[in-house]
Amino acid sequence: MNERPVVLACGALASELRAVLAGQGLLDAADVRYLPANLHNRPEGIVPALQELLASIDRDRPVLIAYADCGTGGRLDAMLERATAEHPGITRLPGAHCYEVFAGADRFAALHDEEPGTFYLTDFLARHFDALVWQGLGLDRHPTLRDQYFGNYQRLVLLSQSTDTDVVDAGRAAATRLGLAFEHHHVGRGALADAVTLTIGRKVA
Repeated sequence: MNERPVVLACGALASELRAVLAGQGLLDAADVRYLPANLHNRPEGIVPALQELLASIDRDRPVLIAYADCGTGGRLDAMLERATAEHPGITRLPGAHCYEVFAGADRFAALHDEEPGTFYLTDFLARHFDALVWQGLGLDRHPTLRDQYFGNYQRLVLLSQSTDTDVVDAGRAAATRLGLAFEHHHVGRGALADAVTLTIGRKVA
């Protein structure tokens, strides 16, 4: 019987997840499978992709779904509820999206209440802003769309996981390109580490 934990993760979390697993000595304790990071912009593809992967995993293995709701509108939780009837060892990251996962529910709620018109970036999204946001939304081809997409936003908040100054510079440059005020909040990886420990750490202890 193979009880080795499995992590099905968003590709946008790859660097942070590896750092968390390495920091906890769990890098070799689980099988990690990544879905394409561009599903961050195509949330309708998340549930079908996860269903396909779940179907290939033995039912006795614990599984961490390294996604929050992530724009699936509750469809992810509905699918997981059905799946747990046959595969009881499934959990997912808490919260509505990766910003809440990294910042924590209380801190993210405070940021949202302070300014609902906020566009958020993580380290990954700051580093890959051109590919996932600027090109992903077609702003490289149709720059006039910027004001249609972001006209109701007031600020860009970088929720950084690392202390890499290049990430902060990338976040600031992204805010400038979008015409938004820039704020930086270092939130680290603690909440992600807690979720990984609960799902994986207790299985290999």
